[in-house]
Amino acid sequence: MNKTVHIISFVLVIVGGLNWGLVGLFGFNLVEVILGGIPMVERTVYVLVGLGAVYLAFNHKKDCRECVAGGGMQSHHSGTV
Repeated sequence: MNKTVHIISFVLVIVGGLNWGLVGLFGFNLVEVILGGIPMVERTVYVLVGLGAVYLAFNHKKDCRECVAGGGMQSHHSGTV
């Protein structure tokens, strides 16, 4: 179950990040285009993206292979590479 939630959260955060990139660069809202401009459905997607980000933010250290292995952000903070 935890792996499934992690994967869903990761996909949602990637979709959200790509959508914001498209909005910022081109004023193109992919979520709106895909969902046909149905405000309640769009809002639900945005809430799910936010929840996915919160989940990943709180579980990053535990779930991230790089951090668990002692690499990644952890080694950058300590000054070693």
